[in-house]
Amino acid sequence: MNIFRTLHRSILILFAVVVISIVTLIHISVSKIVAEQSRAQQQSHSPALQLIVEQLMQPLHISQTLAKAKELKELMLNPAVNEEQIFATLRRLNQEFSLNFFIASELNRTQYDSEGKKIELTEGKVDWYFSYKAQPENAMADIGQWQNPQFYIDLKIYDDENNFLGVFGVGKSLHEFTQIFNEYKKTYGYDFIFVDQNKDITLTSDPELLIKGVTFKNLADLPWFQSLKPEQKQKSLNNLLLQINGQEALIAELNIQPFDWTLYIITPLQSRQTEISRAFILSVVTLLAVIFGLFLLIYNLLYYFKKDIQKIKQIDILTELANRNNISLKFEELMYEKQSVSLVLIDLDNFKPINDTHGRKAGDIVLRQVAQMLQSNIRETDILGRWGGEEFILLMPDTGPHEAAEICQELCKKLGAMTITTGTTSIQLTASFGVSFTATPRTMSEVISAADDALFAAKRDGRNMVKMQLIDSD
Repeated sequence: MNIFRTLHRSILILFAVVVISIVTLIHISVSKIVAEQSRAQQQSHSPALQLIVEQLMQPLHISQTLAKAKELKELMLNPAVNEEQIFATLRRLNQEFSLNFFIASELNRTQYDSEGKKIELTEGKVDWYFSYKAQPENAMADIGQWQNPQFYIDLKIYDDENNFLGVFGVGKSLHEFTQIFNEYKKTYGYDFIFVDQNKDITLTSDPELLIKGVTFKNLADLPWFQSLKPEQKQKSLNNLLLQINGQEALIAELNIQPFDWTLYIITPLQSRQTEISRAFILSVVTLLAVIFGLFLLIYNLLYYFKKDIQKIKQIDILTELANRNNISLKFEELMYEKQSVSLVLIDLDNFKPINDTHGRKAGDIVLRQVAQMLQSNIRETDILGRWGGEEFILLMPDTGPHEAAEICQELCKKLGAMTITTGTTSIQLTASFGVSFTATPRTMSEVISAADDALFAAKRDGRNMVKMQLIDSD
């Protein structure tokens, strides 16, 4: 309930901010923009937000979300062994998001991309990796691959002990940006220039200003920028009116904070529209800034809410069964619905020697195969989960204890008859089963305690058997 109260409170605050922002923007628009002409121009600028969100922010959010995935870190922990899986994952991401993905591994100094290419990260030849590694920032946007320039978002990846594993990134061809910007320019007549913190031009609607070879063009190289006074060059260019190619133009400036970039929107003006357009551009930039901030706020709010919800509805990563929290919720649901249920604890016999003799990797394979066998041999209504370590738990709704014990006897026989292969080693093992039952609503700890007593009896009497312990009537 705390999660939902927090979400409700956050949405109310967000709603208040939106209302205040809208009222403020309406006041500015009414006081400074001339009716129909100004509203028409304002509507023509609205795609700018969509342009920024879809072409820049969406790849950033996709890469940030994927970089948190445990699967990615596991692949990067042993890249030489996982090469095929790395390529398969990158190809799948490319198909799902229509973006280019890559992994640059620190452990074997190799870069893998979604096109199936593998590049050795050699210092002196692949400068971007070592330059980025030396920087304190954990995220960076840049331009790379000079033969086919790409816009890249690079994120540093660390393991649970904060050891640097390498870089995960997403890329998009500069030619795609050029086509999109050109379409926007044809429709609305505005030019875009994105510059980085060094004033190098990274993205633009003007093909003549795009990167050539390995050289960026700089804002200082543009004639209109050179014509500014020295003090103007040091200040914000927002709402600056100047001559560009013989025509009056108004410049709007917007900071793209996640990349530490600046966007300049250059608007050609007719002299009679100068004052109106000045006010209009100011309103649009304000609108973009407010909505951009709200967009980030909503994104983070939903992200943390989703993260909290996922804590409740997790599965065990190793076996892909329901975890302890999930099973506890299922049991509470059964009690709420007043269903009778048999609860079974299943503990693998002599599991520790398997880990000691064959290694934890072999132990993990055993747990996965046992989980698959149990899952495939229970009924559709039964609920199987991993309780912890080598112990599993089985909920059998509307099933009496004797019927549950008979089913467990079959599972016990099948488990004892199966042979598990872990590479070159074949392993056979058994399991002990402890069955308890409740026909009335009880706490899970009470039912678990009875099942645990039954499991202890099975272990004490020689293992590889099913024991039942009923709860004493109140």
